[in-house]
Amino acid sequence: MENLELVTLTPDNLEDEHICCAFSDKKSVEGYNLKKSWLRERITEGFVFKKFDVRGKVFIEYTPAEYAWHPIDAPGYMCIHCFWVSGKYKGQGLGKRLLEECINDSQDMNGIVVVSSKGKKPFLTDKSFFVKYGFEVCDTAPPYFELLAKRFNPDAPLPQFRPNAKTGTCYHQEGLVVYYTDQCPYTNFYVDEMLAVAAEREIPAYKIRLTTIEDVQNAPSPFGTFGVYYNGEFVTHEILSRKRLIKILDKIMG
Repeated sequence: MENLELVTLTPDNLEDEHICCAFSDKKSVEGYNLKKSWLRERITEGFVFKKFDVRGKVFIEYTPAEYAWHPIDAPGYMCIHCFWVSGKYKGQGLGKRLLEECINDSQDMNGIVVVSSKGKKPFLTDKSFFVKYGFEVCDTAPPYFELLAKRFNPDAPLPQFRPNAKTGTCYHQEGLVVYYTDQCPYTNFYVDEMLAVAAEREIPAYKIRLTTIEDVQNAPSPFGTFGVYYNGEFVTHEILSRKRLIKILDKIMG
C-alpha cells in the first residue's frame, strides 16, 4: 500500500475524480453531485480534500477552522472535517499517512482540531486514533461529543464548542427535525426517507438545510453538518435509514 498515489482535489480535477463516498450508490447520485458543488465552493476557502487513488473510502478533509462547518471556536487552528478509511484498506497505515498530510499542512497554525465522541460512533473517527497522535480532549457537548485538539502553539487558546451546540436541544419543540447540509452525499436521499417515515406515523416533521458557514456554526448540533431532533431533544448525528429511524421512534414513543 506504500506506493498508492495520493490525490488532492482541485477545481481542475474535481469533475474527473470521484469523492470516495456514494460513488456506486444509485440512490445518492443527486447527493453526490451536490457534494461536488459544495466542494467546489469550499476549495476557494482553503478546504482540502486528499484521497488515495483507489476505488474506496480512503480520504481526509480539512480546512482552517474559521471556515469549518462545525459550531466551534478555534481561531488559528486547522479543522479535520471528515476522515475515513474503510474496508480492506484498514490496518495498512493509510490513516496515519492521511493525518500526516494534515499535520504537515498545519505547521504554521496553532494546531489541529476535530469533533469526535466518548465512544465509537458512526460518521466520527474513533477518538483513540487521534489520542495516539497527541490529540487531547479540550471541550465536550451533550450527549457524547468531544472536541479534540493537537496544539503546536502551547500558548494558543483551547478550541471550544459554541454555546448553541451545548444545549442538546433545538427551537422546534414538536415532531421530528433534521438539520443537514450538502457536505455528505448521503443526506439528500436519506433526509427525505426520514421525513416519509414521520409522515406515515403522522408526526410533524421538518428538514432544515444549512447552506452557509454561519448557518452551521449557529446550528444546535455539535456535529454541525447533520443533526436529528425529536420534540426539541437531540436524538443523533447519524444519517438514518428507514429501518433505523423506525426502531428509534419505537423506543422513544414506547
